[in-house]
Amino acid sequence: MHEPTSETIEPVLHPGASAEKLVSPLSATSASQIASDRQVLEKLVFSNLQEAKVSRRWNIGLRLAWLVFAVAVFWVLRNDNAPANNPTSVHTATVEIKGEIASGTDSSAENIVLAMRSALEDSGSKALVLVINSPGGSPVQAGIINDEIHRLKAVYKKPIYAVVEESCASAAYYIAAATDKIYVDKASIVGSIGVLMDGFGFTGLMDKLGVERRLMTAGENKGFLDPFSPQTEAQRKHGQLMLNQIHAQFIEAVKKGRGDRLKETPEMFSGLFWSGQQAVEMGLADAMGSLDMVARDVVKAEDITDYTRRENVAERLAKRFGAAVGSGAWQAMRSSVNLR
Repeated sequence: MHEPTSETIEPVLHPGASAEKLVSPLSATSASQIASDRQVLEKLVFSNLQEAKVSRRWNIGLRLAWLVFAVAVFWVLRNDNAPANNPTSVHTATVEIKGEIASGTDSSAENIVLAMRSALEDSGSKALVLVINSPGGSPVQAGIINDEIHRLKAVYKKPIYAVVEESCASAAYYIAAATDKIYVDKASIVGSIGVLMDGFGFTGLMDKLGVERRLMTAGENKGFLDPFSPQTEAQRKHGQLMLNQIHAQFIEAVKKGRGDRLKETPEMFSGLFWSGQQAVEMGLADAMGSLDMVARDVVKAEDITDYTRRENVAERLAKRFGAAVGSGAWQAMRSSVNLR
């Protein structure tokens, strides 16, 4: 009998036999792993390519969007609020004066004056109607508009009327007084021919709280109207003198515009306001009437064209992102005089 042997039996390679058929199980596993890694790598590369394409498309889209936005802003700036200089059919021109009359608002002197000029320059406009609904505002802005109304009437020889909706008080009436005629609703609020300068004083409260105000000035009256500093009698008199002067200017403008139509009373220039019906009786207004009535029966041109300048998208963006910088400090520093 032959005893078992522990020698390794080498495979016999027959002539013509393929070496590929003799790959060991370990080699087969390695090949499979390589193939699997290759597939994963291909997927990663493909995924990166897809992400790059998507990112590139987004970048292109964003650039196109900004381009469209820039073109739109340019178009709005170029065409919005453009003066209506081309001859048009016969119509009644209107300009709205609504809300606070102040610099930087829709009812600023700049906007109102430009709108009035555009309206009167149009050869098709027979008259201009100011549609007013305002509680008042800056005497400076109102004074500029008042002066311009007198000038424009002389230049264009066209009548300018005022139609009051809910309110025509203080600075708004300062403007209306320059027009040829004022039409109101019987319940409109009209008048308030006066001037005020408002603010607060916290000196007594600061003393109770033990708060010390540290204000350095060059000039003894530089802190005039500072709410945390006491007001001297000389400063109070100076402020009152200034208010009286502006009030006198207001009264003069009203008398110049209304003339003999005013039925002056001691209370007329006291700052009180009246209903539209009372205003007509006092000569502060001429008659009851709406915009449609004035266009139809007074101007004799029922077609109405609005020339009001309104803040466009580009201007709103400019104010939001840049033009309003520092406005908080400005508002804190100034103590404005208002006709309201």
